[in-house]
Amino acid sequence: MNRIQKVFENKKAFIPFITAGDPDLSVTEELVPAMAEAGADLIEIGIPFSDPVAEGIVIQEADMRALASGTTTDKIFDSVRRIRLKTDVPLAFMTYINPIFAYGVDKFMKQAADCGIDALIVPDMPFEERQELLPACRQYGLVLIYLVAPTSRERAQAIARESEGFVYCVSSLGVTGVRKEITTNIKEMVETVKQGKNVPCAIGFGISTPEQATKMAAQSDGVIVGSAIVKIVAEYGTLCVKPVCDYVHEMKQAVGA
Repeated sequence: MNRIQKVFENKKAFIPFITAGDPDLSVTEELVPAMAEAGADLIEIGIPFSDPVAEGIVIQEADMRALASGTTTDKIFDSVRRIRLKTDVPLAFMTYINPIFAYGVDKFMKQAADCGIDALIVPDMPFEERQELLPACRQYGLVLIYLVAPTSRERAQAIARESEGFVYCVSSLGVTGVRKEITTNIKEMVETVKQGKNVPCAIGFGISTPEQATKMAAQSDGVIVGSAIVKIVAEYGTLCVKPVCDYVHEMKQAVGA
């Protein structure tokens, strides 16, 4: 059984995101097992890219810091191999279509699977173009995670029918980033997806406070948090492990069982 299938078993999932190599890869290698210990059910690892179209300024700046510190895709694969010696927490790469094509689709998927990645999230890949990546994902046992926007209805159901693992429900239109208020009708969005197929739905984009996490988890199967964590990394740099893990623990408690 792929580790992704266990993420939502009998619990609400808390899914934190970090950018690989921010502030450097040695900190990433420390952070991932520590976040798992703090309660993370699945961890998204962002592959830094110079043109991350779905990201707000917080994650854009993290990508720039990571690239400036010498982070490359090959070095990330090596880091994940070392992380896998310390933890079996499910791991997903968040990346863009260009870096995968530049690396070579087959070679990228093989390396990702070999180093211990379970899933792949590609926010700029339209669902209709999934065949560009899906055959290689299936060949190497990676789960390709699809995103559903708040404006989707029939399309959301079509995406659900093709989904494995979970559906990434985007809570707000626009790019990633902390939001004071999430106005999308999440309950309706999740119900629409599940009419297509009873697949777990995790809510991401904009969630930052325990109160938001509790509210979102009550209407879905899990909560994804990126920018709020990346902001802590930016503030504390190489000393970020404890403050990030304190935050992860608090958010996991807020999401509940």
